[in-house]
Amino acid sequence: MDVQLTEPGGPRFLTVPNLITLIRLLCIPVFVWLLFGEDAPAVAALLLAVLGGTDWVDGYVARRFNQVSELGKAFDPTVDRLLLIVGVGSIIIAGAVPLWFGLIVVVREVLLSIWVVGLLAAGGVRMDVTFIGKTGTLLLMIAFPAFLAASDDRLAPWITDLLNLVAWGTGLPGLVCSILAFIGYIPRGLASLREGRESSAAIASVAVDQGGSA
Repeated sequence: MDVQLTEPGGPRFLTVPNLITLIRLLCIPVFVWLLFGEDAPAVAALLLAVLGGTDWVDGYVARRFNQVSELGKAFDPTVDRLLLIVGVGSIIIAGAVPLWFGLIVVVREVLLSIWVVGLLAAGGVRMDVTFIGKTGTLLLMIAFPAFLAASDDRLAPWITDLLNLVAWGTGLPGLVCSILAFIGYIPRGLASLREGRESSAAIASVAVDQGGSA
């Protein structure tokens, strides 16, 4: 199973995992519409949970069928971050999650995005997502849909209680994992910056040597 557009000997751009990630991206506006346009928090929560769960599906497919691509390594975490920011922001606006909890997650994601973009702009190499970071994202993508679904007053009280239990049971560990991952990205980012600059300097040195011998 390998759907791809490539140049001969070049990297793969269109693969099944990347298509899954693209579908997740296109579903983000649908989530917002369900929540605010249709006033259907439980349905919106279900969609958000599915979108979060498919993050592990595309990763599995990429590894299982040898479809790991450089585009996917950057595209997947970007969509993860966008989904989390839009999802959490919408849930905060809907009043379905404690404000302090939601703000910590949003601020962490915004700061991390600025950090990563800044490193790349300064010449750093791209950093792979860490296991603890992916774990934190997974737990939060369980917690926030649970918070949102629990806010639907059309659900039975026992279902609401169960959803709140799931939300806090996954949300607090997810928050800890995401904060630890963020702290870990600081030294890794500085290392990626040094690596990128050393690589650029080496390439420039080779170019100068070749120019001088021409």
